[in-house]
Amino acid sequence: MRVLLLSAYAADSHRYWVRQLQAMLPDWSFTVLELPPRHFAWRVRGNPLYWSQAQREVLTGPADLLLATSMVDLATLRGLVPELARLPTALYFHENQFAYPDNASPHGVLEAQMVSLYSALAADLLCFNSAWNRDTFLAGLETLLKKLPDRVPRGIPEQLAANSQILPVPLARESYIEPKPKPEGGPLRLVWNHRWEYDKGPDRLLALCERLLAVECEFTLALLGQQFRQQPTEFAQLQRLLGDRLTHFGYVEDHGAYRRILAGSDIAFSTAVHDFQGIAMLEAAAAGCQVLVPDRLAYPEIFPAAQLYPSFPNDIPKEANALTRYLVEARRMAPPTDAARACHPDLLAPRYASLLGALQAGDSHFPPESV
Repeated sequence: MRVLLLSAYAADSHRYWVRQLQAMLPDWSFTVLELPPRHFAWRVRGNPLYWSQAQREVLTGPADLLLATSMVDLATLRGLVPELARLPTALYFHENQFAYPDNASPHGVLEAQMVSLYSALAADLLCFNSAWNRDTFLAGLETLLKKLPDRVPRGIPEQLAANSQILPVPLARESYIEPKPKPEGGPLRLVWNHRWEYDKGPDRLLALCERLLAVECEFTLALLGQQFRQQPTEFAQLQRLLGDRLTHFGYVEDHGAYRRILAGSDIAFSTAVHDFQGIAMLEAAAAGCQVLVPDRLAYPEIFPAAQLYPSFPNDIPKEANALTRYLVEARRMAPPTDAARACHPDLLAPRYASLLGALQAGDSHFPPESV
């Protein structure tokens, strides 16, 4: 299978997906075009202009299938490069532009929403990394269409739902570590391994740490995750607040070292208000770490109820109290569950091959969801 893969906003999570696809399907040939993850509004709207002029030879080369991320303006690109309109096409949604928190919405979000609508209509198959991602996309789209003044065709959300499948991002094979017994007693070893941005809840993380100190919980914290030039002020506050309780502070470049920190921790937790699959939490689970996540977003479809703590999106102190109770009791919890198994490449490779193979063959009856 010759796949032309287009990633218009190649953030780390998008590049991770591309790498895992290539590793998971080694017999397939991937031609990959990526654009850097900056200037969001321009990148989403401008990718067909650039690619159709600067990469036309690549776009018109031999291929059996077009696989594009949802940041690609697929409708415009297929119009500018007619050869692409003849390729069976799948659109992959790492996220959608309808489910961002108000204070984390990218600039030009309405423009991006319309691009994703037209791209979805131009694709033959829509793939979402979680059911929550799919459902919030369709619900947000329905709300948007109701706001438009006139001449809006009926049934668009239903049409797109019929063309949709759930296809999680596979974890790297080396993420799966044989669990080792953890030492009993001593401080609770916590890890928070998310992007250092507002949508991952740094204000909630700070409130939690303040609460843990107030109840005199003995703990250490490894504060990991991708950092950016500008970052929420809560991280500097946490560094001052926790002092030597911080066992790590910052991004870990070496993947092996990162996984060793996860494997050596007792509990990995999330405070996110925006997460479409939760790769960071799945990586922690794959490393044998206990996981605690709020009962919102995509988490309830991935993790069992015992690993969900009560969610209070509009009451940060109340949520911090709830998570504190769960953390204090965590050592009496059942052993970590195998939530990450569903994203193992050995399980997902047949699913990807089956869905994309059926699309390439022109079969509109896709295999039923099995993961």
